Amino acid sequence: MQIDPSRIESVVVDSYSTLVDVESSRKALKAHTPEATALARVWQLRTREYAMVGNEINVYRPAVDRHRLALKHALDVFDVDLTDDEIEEVLSVYHELDVFDDVRGGLETIRDAGYDIHILSNGDPALLDSLIDHTNLADIITSVISADDIHLYKPARELYEYTAERIGVPLGNLVHVTASWSDVNGALSAGMQGVWLNRKGRAWEPYGREPDLIIESFHELAESLTTENTER
Repeated sequence: MQIDPSRIESVVVDSYSTLVDVESSRKALKAHTPEATALARVWQLRTREYAMVGNEINVYRPAVDRHRLALKHALDVFDVDLTDDEIEEVLSVYHELDVFDDVRGGLETIRDAGYDIHILSNGDPALLDSLIDHTNLADIITSVISADDIHLYKPARELYEYTAERIGVPLGNLVHVTASWSDVNGALSAGMQGVWLNRKGRAWEPYGREPDLIIESFHELAESLTTENTER
């Protein structure tokens, strides 16, 4: 599997699980339950389900609201009773999730090779402002595009189309890099090249399309772009 750098004008990257480790949210739950890891997993999955179901039933909620509702669901599943203040304290972890080690250096190399880098996220603007500050990427990221702009979440095709319009580059000349299986498929279906950032060493799920490239870090993407597109 290989991307085609000759067609790529700009790079689009996902945010959560791609730049920062959503699984590190379990740290905020450890003081409240010995099942923090399992509870965090239910929280994350339900948050994504709300986004996908919301697209289909035309019910949009900003990301922070989805996170709050999904957390309350997960707490109920595990019979953990938290006050409203404690719930807000747990939610605040989304402003300080662990940043993956390769992010700054890998994206810097991609930028220095001549590519604009844009974030496309299901996060809302307040969360994404915090993410940029926390990851120290303000000087690298050209623009941040949020599902909140059009009230549709990935993997809705319209959000990828909107992204291409915002950037001013045809879908076929964009590559989307994400740790999310559904996001890869959404990007591919819309007409982008799709790169799966396999951070957890998992097998690609045999449903939908195959990614154009599978990598383990942004450094690998930088190498693919710079070595195969030497005339850029």
